Amino acid sequence: MAAPPAQQRGPRRRPALGPVGWAGVVLLVILTGAAVLAPLISPYDPEETVADPFQPPSRSHLLGTNDVGQDILSELIHGARISLTIGFLAASIAISIGTAVGVAAGFLGGWVEIVLMRAVDLVLVIPFLPLMILLAAYLGPSYWNIIIVIGILVWARPARVIRSQVLSVKCLDYIEAALALGSRPARVMMRHVLPAVLPLSLAQFILAASNSILIEAALSFLGLGDPTAKSWGSVLYYAQARSAFLSGAWVWWVLPPGLLITAATLGFAFIGYSLEEVLNPKMRHGGGAC
Repeated sequence: MAAPPAQQRGPRRRPALGPVGWAGVVLLVILTGAAVLAPLISPYDPEETVADPFQPPSRSHLLGTNDVGQDILSELIHGARISLTIGFLAASIAISIGTAVGVAAGFLGGWVEIVLMRAVDLVLVIPFLPLMILLAAYLGPSYWNIIIVIGILVWARPARVIRSQVLSVKCLDYIEAALALGSRPARVMMRHVLPAVLPLSLAQFILAASNSILIEAALSFLGLGDPTAKSWGSVLYYAQARSAFLSGAWVWWVLPPGLLITAATLGFAFIGYSLEEVLNPKMRHGGGAC
């Protein structure tokens, strides 16, 4: 079947991030650049003892050293790799599940929609933090386990948002014409509906990545992360466990990773909410079904 004419697809708006969205882009470019270039810009090996323990910031160690004499700035630069990677991978799992559920529920309707949306409601009403801690503790301290836990707990909100757009998209003339001409629902979903909701899925992906970084930091701070890997959350965990607050080292050992986690989550949130405001039909004009 030939592709539908552009005019039948309905009006389109070019996504415009705005000042807040571009501020998020700048934050993420800086953090991602530091993660990619970590071996080149890190002053020391983060696993190497390079000075006496609990050294305050100096010209040699801009953020001081931890309890075993490792350079904290080097830990944070290399930790950006793990924290951002977990955010991206966990968000990818969540959005893959959420998009599949949202498209199927919104397009197929009937008992499929009832079953899938009750599953969404169930995930949303279960207390998130206790369930997250329980699953992470059961699976064990591994960053791959954290990625899986986050991915299977964060998909429900994107599924609900994407379903709301599918309810509007499936009313468009070219989709109704494709069904009337005998195209199978699965083919219509893959060829027409899924491309129409991918921009909104991108916005939801960015928001999910923001939440994933924050959740990883919380799990690592509670000791449920991989103790052998450096991340912003693990730096906070060791700072708390090794008496950073009692020794006064919290100023250079706790505040910097906390500010980096805040900067990363804000960067994703700024971009995500800016995109969602443009792409989510409910935020633009109330949405609605056929």
